[in-house]
Amino acid sequence: MNKKLKYWLLAAFFALQMPLQAQEKAPQNWFNLDAKTDQIQGVSTERSYKELLKNKPSQTVIVAVIDSGVDPEHEDLKTKIWKNTDEIPNNGIDDDKNGYVDDVQGWNFIGGKDGKNIVQDTYEMTRVYVKLKVKFEGKNESEIGKEDKADFETYQTVKKAFETKVGEMKAQHANVSNLYKKYVSGSKLLKAYFETEELTKEMVSGLESSDEKISLAQSVLMRGFTNGFNEESLKAYLAYLDDNLNYGYNENFEPRNIVGDSYDNINEKNYGNNDVKGPDAKHGTHVAGIIAADRNNNLGMMGIAENVQIMPIRAVPGGDERDKDIANAIFYAVDNGAKIINMSFGKAYSPQKAKVDEAVRYAESKGVLLIHAAGNSSENIDVERNFPTRLFGDNQKSAGNWLEIGAFSWKKDEKSVGDFSNYGKKTVDLFAPGVDLYSTTPDQKYESLSGTSMAAPVVSGVAALLMSYYPQLSLAQIKEIILKSVVKMDKEVIKPGSEDEKIAFKELSITGGVINAYEAVLMAEKMKTKMKSR
Repeated sequence: MNKKLKYWLLAAFFALQMPLQAQEKAPQNWFNLDAKTDQIQGVSTERSYKELLKNKPSQTVIVAVIDSGVDPEHEDLKTKIWKNTDEIPNNGIDDDKNGYVDDVQGWNFIGGKDGKNIVQDTYEMTRVYVKLKVKFEGKNESEIGKEDKADFETYQTVKKAFETKVGEMKAQHANVSNLYKKYVSGSKLLKAYFETEELTKEMVSGLESSDEKISLAQSVLMRGFTNGFNEESLKAYLAYLDDNLNYGYNENFEPRNIVGDSYDNINEKNYGNNDVKGPDAKHGTHVAGIIAADRNNNLGMMGIAENVQIMPIRAVPGGDERDKDIANAIFYAVDNGAKIINMSFGKAYSPQKAKVDEAVRYAESKGVLLIHAAGNSSENIDVERNFPTRLFGDNQKSAGNWLEIGAFSWKKDEKSVGDFSNYGKKTVDLFAPGVDLYSTTPDQKYESLSGTSMAAPVVSGVAALLMSYYPQLSLAQIKEIILKSVVKMDKEVIKPGSEDEKIAFKELSITGGVINAYEAVLMAEKMKTKMKSR
């Protein structure tokens, strides 16, 4: 497999939260484990409860999960879902007068009043391109007035990026489609040759045959074993490419009529429906489980925070989320009592950023912590665009209630950073477990997924734990504790996105550390004691 195709595959699978065929198996429950007692650099959740928090009182903390949807009936989550007690279920009346009818368990900003839901949407790049194309297609610079110069320059930049991306996707589709066909036929041939239903690397590598078809099949399958792909992963990647071409980068696709809002009215709020699960809640349900899966029911897995309620807010479809929906989701979360908002999503363009900034400022004014996944493009986001962001429109001021999170691995060596993770010495605050995390997925299932999308809820879980046991601490104090209690990693790691380039771990984030609940609780206890003595 050529190097470029391999990285296409990696990027696609982390975008889908579908890791390539596993080469090493992560220890069970690793993100909750402890470096000292378990020899695994998790966040020391179990040790914290056992040694520091046993028999201590706690208060319930509401964590909003703005995502693709959450399965509220999952066996490991159903006791942890927020209930709007001021709303009478399914009576068609807005009982609490908050503008949202029957929002008993949260809200869905990408659904219509008729119960239909958006599944796929375009990327923001596509939407920007389509909007500007209407105005500028076929025009040259001499025809553009002063008032339109900036928009015209944006159009030229976006047009080039859009056309390049579509070209790349079509080329990838042709290459992977060809590889998939060869792999399927080769697998079928070798299974018949060995009279087996399952082929192993040892079996295929030891094959000696003068038959040209057999040799070709052997070559293709060995590429799969070497590079970590198989028939299932290639098929999934083709589906990913199809989605990109049919929806994400399709300038003629527009699903917003399903919602039925006045889309250009950025101040409009009361649209959507109360279906918090939606048609594809895998991502959001996995995120919710990391934060709050029931720790006492002997089922599945254990989340980080014990006394917590998850407020599901559906605003992230396949493709890119829309600024209007994200702003409204933040307002909804804050107004309904969330103290932490988990945001495991992101994009490269944000045309209505001012409205998102307004929502972020509102959350800060109410003492609500925003925790955002840094992204899975192996990029330095000190340089590359990545929205939403803590920086407000003028880039001179930043939100004081924001944490940006990169993904850490369970591996102890130079591969301890997720090779997909974005990073940034000025923009990423810290790293957290985000590789091969086992958590809840819809319809009573569980799965291991990877991404900064998984790392952000680890931090949300630790923040909720701190707020729960130390309610007297302010938002600023909770954030300070999380940042100052990280475990520093004095070592070199492979730089995300590279084959073997090394970089000091401390250069990948502001703190140069990995979140740790045990150290955070110790610091919170000291801070509480100090406050009492005043």
